[in-house]
Amino acid sequence: MPSSDAHYLRYVALGDSQTEGLGDGDDTMGLRGFADRLAEHLAQHNPGMQYANLGVRGRLVRHVHTEQLAPALVLRPDLATVVAGVNDLLRPQFDADEVAGHLEAMFVALTAQGARVATLTFPDLTRITPLARPLSSRVTALNERIRRAARRHGVAVAETSHHPVVTDPRLWSPDRLHASPLGHQRIADAIAHTLALPGSDDAWTHPLPPLATPSPAGWKAAAAELRWAAAFLGPWLSRRLRGRSTGDGRTAKRPQLLPVQVPSSTRHGEEHR
Repeated sequence: MPSSDAHYLRYVALGDSQTEGLGDGDDTMGLRGFADRLAEHLAQHNPGMQYANLGVRGRLVRHVHTEQLAPALVLRPDLATVVAGVNDLLRPQFDADEVAGHLEAMFVALTAQGARVATLTFPDLTRITPLARPLSSRVTALNERIRRAARRHGVAVAETSHHPVVTDPRLWSPDRLHASPLGHQRIADAIAHTLALPGSDDAWTHPLPPLATPSPAGWKAAAAELRWAAAFLGPWLSRRLRGRSTGDGRTAKRPQLLPVQVPSSTRHGEEHR
């Protein structure tokens, strides 16, 4: 893919927990995430680039639209990422058209103001956890609507759903809903490649080296599924029944445009395998 001639000086990230960076760091030491990693990539090639992250965990797409779009427009980004929808996929009442409608409204407003907008498609969750099988058709329906809306408004789409590596367990945190640090780096690299940023390539699509220890099979795999359900699915269902969210009372971690400090250890590609 040829390099882009675009120079981005104001990058704003809108979204939910993936954009906030869950799975990449913690609330004590700080979260990084794909948006931070993409900002660092941009800063290496765009001196003076500034970055804001409006993402908040637990937000549905309608919340991202109503809570984050207006502040994003005030910041007048020349690049924006809009990544949300997984929380909607998990709800009992899921309407792909409604979710895509909120995403498209954000695409419209941001592109009308002159921003380059990027988003992504989602992997089939069944390939990550078999218990997610009922959600497979929802993912397919949402991805198709994201693609159509993006085409209508010139939005760049990182097609993460197409590549087998995106469901490698090493790219996911133990809860199987959030990317691991390596997964967040792959997302950042995917968006950078889709935008044809300098220093980007298709290495993010390449498989990881084979695991030294194969995945468990048979009853061991079933036991692992039960442990996951007890540790993560159960608490999630409990919060839903109580009308609670992990994002209750939280605000954006980086609501204003600020300069990006590129870590001295940062390099293009993955840091650890």
